[in-house]
Amino acid sequence: MRTADPDRRRFLGVFAATAVASISLPFILRGTRPAMAADAPRPRGGNVAIDEFGANKKLIGTKSVPRVVMTDEQWKEKLDSRSYYVTREAGTEAPYSGKYETQGNGLYRCICCDTALYDSATQFDSGTGWPSFWQPISKRNIAGSSDKSLIEERTAVSCARCDAHLGHVFDDGPDPTGLRYCMNSVAMKFVPYVA
Repeated sequence: MRTADPDRRRFLGVFAATAVASISLPFILRGTRPAMAADAPRPRGGNVAIDEFGANKKLIGTKSVPRVVMTDEQWKEKLDSRSYYVTREAGTEAPYSGKYETQGNGLYRCICCDTALYDSATQFDSGTGWPSFWQPISKRNIAGSSDKSLIEERTAVSCARCDAHLGHVFDDGPDPTGLRYCMNSVAMKFVPYVA
């Protein structure tokens, strides 16, 4: 009778535990962490300067546009439950559950307000299970804030126009920036390049 390889059993056990943790962690954190509003006040009303980009990925120009502010009920009508959880409640989708790990040529826009966020030319395979980019299309179009919801403090990334939570930025990315903008697929929509 053949005995099971201990290394294989250990690998399968770690894999199973990781899978269970990654699926359940967002739901556990949803009930235990404070809302992002407790860390910093969310902007309300007024205008914000963003860089607008066309479907050909060319900069149209910098414009002052009204912030997008809606009630929770309005956001729930506009977004599906996963997008609402991530963008309005600062949640995280399970790794490898999204559709934008790799995509064609185009722009990633905010699912909530259509602001251009990332160019596919800066996307890379980080091996994390989330779409990753080494820079945003414009630093005007995103905002960063401190996130202390886990053991390690992180920098949360949100849309500058509508305050949608997008993901986090880390300093373990590739050249030329050394950054990894680790985003949630459900917080964005991909718009293919149009010449």
